[in-house]
Order: sequence, then C-alpha cells, then structure tokens
Amino acid sequence: MTRGGAQEPGRTRRRRGAYRLGLRAETLAALYLRATGWRILARRFRAGSGEIDIIARRGKTIAFIEVKARGNLDAALIAITPSAQRRIASAARTWCAGREDLGAMTLRFDAVLVSPWRLPVHIADAFAVAER
Repeated sequence: MTRGGAQEPGRTRRRRGAYRLGLRAETLAALYLRATGWRILARRFRAGSGEIDIIARRGKTIAFIEVKARGNLDAALIAITPSAQRRIASAARTWCAGREDLGAMTLRFDAVLVSPWRLPVHIADAFAVAER
C-alpha cells in the first residue's frame, strides 16, 4: 500500500494470482495424497498466526503438510522458511490440543512440492520442530 491507502497498480492482481496458484497446488497435493493412501483430515486449518495447508492421516501417522508451488523443486523446498515452520508448528499444537486419540499416533511435518509438468513430490519429515 502507498500513502493514503491507495494500492500499488497490479499488486492486488498479483496477490489474487498467487492465491489461486496456491489453491490449485493444494488441491493437486490433496488429490495426490489421496491417491497414495492418505486420508485428508483438514485443509487450510488456521490457528492464530499459523496455517496448515493439509492435515492427513495414513495408518498411525498424522502429517501436517506444507504445500509449496514453485518453478522447480529446490525453490519450493527453500521456500519453507524457519519462520514458516514455527507458524505451522504453532497451528499443529492448536490442532492437537484436547485430542485424546493422538497417543498412539506418530506426528510429523511433511511437505508436498509442486512444480510445472511434474507429479507432486511428497517429502516425509521435511522439517523438525523443537518442542516448546
């Protein structure tokens, strides 16, 4: 935004485009996860300042999954910054709070990377978060 509240030309259009790209990537990731045996428990779970793109379960594993769409897989993986990891972990703690059925479950943070003309890449244990 510029002084006086006027928006920069094109900024809103770029944001809408990025938002739509993110939604498409998350939908593609969810379809891919379902096809590989995961059950989607939640999408776009928000809590405080954090958001989890996909929460999925397969067997005794619950994965909090960050989806990144970039031009190549390396750029997508690098885009999951330490501050993003902290926000995802905070949202995961909120999601887990009060759920008594998680005792026997393995909880982990995964990533699904989406790039043009490739199948999504699912990375198990993409990052670890220190306990707080």
